[in-house]
Amino acid sequence: MRGSLKTGLLIALIVGLIFVVARRGGEVAGLDSHDLPYLVSLIGFLVLVGAGVLRMFRDSFGQAIRAALLWVIVGLVLVVGYAYRFEIKDMIDRVMAELVPGHAVAHGRTVEVARSNSGDFVISTEVNGVRIPMLLDTGATKVMLTRDAAIAVGLPMEMMHYTVNVETANGHAQAAAVTIDRIAVGNIVERAVPALVAQPGQLKVSLLGMSLLGRLRWEMRGDRVVMRGGD
Repeated sequence: MRGSLKTGLLIALIVGLIFVVARRGGEVAGLDSHDLPYLVSLIGFLVLVGAGVLRMFRDSFGQAIRAALLWVIVGLVLVVGYAYRFEIKDMIDRVMAELVPGHAVAHGRTVEVARSNSGDFVISTEVNGVRIPMLLDTGATKVMLTRDAAIAVGLPMEMMHYTVNVETANGHAQAAAVTIDRIAVGNIVERAVPALVAQPGQLKVSLLGMSLLGRLRWEMRGDRVVMRGGD
């Protein structure tokens, strides 16, 4: 009973100190007032677990100390992981960009994509919420979707009229003009993007053309392309 009372008083004291600091506009362990509920619950959880471990091993002080140190380490890892969550996400994105060509590494409204092993930039995009890989093609006047991609993103295929003359790797062809509701590349999102849909068998991979690129600021940096969203 006394142990439970002491644990409760300790938790109350810690919580009180945190909120006193927060009301004065301070920060606690690098976290502002918006992150305090997380910090309070974390500390309370660790204190309760620590108290329980000490009760379980009260007859073996050495084991209790080792168990308590383990929970302290776990708590520190959780706090550090939360405080540096954005840096950790950025590191994971960069690793993914190296391991998965086409993966967009986002920094706010800026996106970086690494060149694929083939030497091209095959960029992972989302068209109307569906993931579609696209080949970066500055020579294409518009975004062009394969027929399969157009079906996947829900375009009305029964209303397609292939009346637009285009040049493809296979020569002259005709495509259907459409407007895509939403295209996203990383954190860059553009809406109402003019596009074309290729006839069956005319295109192996969708093209990321100038109807989207023309809205962005972009440049080549070695083996990467850097794109920035418009204002």
